[in-house]
Order: sequence, then structure tokens, then C-alpha cells
Amino acid sequence: MEKIRDRMAALRAEYDNANELVDELKATVKKLEQENLSKEQEITSLNRRNQLLEEEVEKIEVALKGAKDTASQSLQHDTQNEALQRRLQLLEEEAKGNDKTLRETNEKLRQTDIKAGHYEQKVQALEDQHAKLEQRYDDTIKEHSTMKKELDDLASQMADI
Repeated sequence: MEKIRDRMAALRAEYDNANELVDELKATVKKLEQENLSKEQEITSLNRRNQLLEEEVEKIEVALKGAKDTASQSLQHDTQNEALQRRLQLLEEEAKGNDKTLRETNEKLRQTDIKAGHYEQKVQALEDQHAKLEQRYDDTIKEHSTMKKELDDLASQMADI
């Protein structure tokens, strides 16, 4: 009887540990999903900013062409042309930096997706293990009930003797 109690206590502890692990993994998955959403929002923001910068670069390229035409007509416009070229270069560098940031963010998002998939597999495995433990627990309870009934029957028979 004491062995059964010990076994039941061990099964309960095992069940509690499995539940805690499942809760931890669910929290981790939720956190990763939130991080993933944050990264997607960041990518959207960077894409929009990159688009705006590309539009501005196009505008500046048009302005630069006009400045070159004007520069050929007058030496005074050479200074303005140089200023526009510097601005274009800065914007191109900024665009390159933004593009690099976007690529890094995409890579981080990909890694996050991989991790999320991995944790989802772990959660599924733990849920399967949890279901098996619950079944073992139920089987043990049934076995305990059967043994108790048999013990009670034996005690009643011994009392009759």
C-alpha cells in the first residue's frame, strides 16, 4: 500500500513537472511569437522607410540631372551641383545602411521562425508526453481501485473465517 502511495506521489510529481515544463514552453512560444510580430512590424517600417528613401533618391537623381544641365551653362551652378552630389551620396549610404539593416532583420526573423518551429515541436512532444503520463496515472488509479477492492474482499473473507 505504501509503495502504491509512493508510486502515486512520484507520478504526481512527474505530472506536475511536466505541466510546469509545458507552461514554460507555452510562455516561450508566446514570447517568440511576440518577438516575431515585433520583427515583422520593424521590417514593415524599414521597408516603408526604404521606399521613401528610394523615392527621394529618384527625386534627387532628377534634380542632379537638372543641376548638371544648369552647371554646363554657368560656373556658378557648379557649387550647387556638388552639394546635390554630396546629398545623393549621403542618401545612398543611408539607403545602403537601411538595406543592410533590413537584411539583418530578415535573417533574425528567419532565425526566430526556426526557433519558434523548434519550440513548437518541443511543446508538441511535451503535450504528447503529458497525455501519456495522464493515461498512466489513470491506469494506476484503476489498478489501485481494483487492488483495494480485492484487499477489502480478502479482509472480509478473513473476517468471516
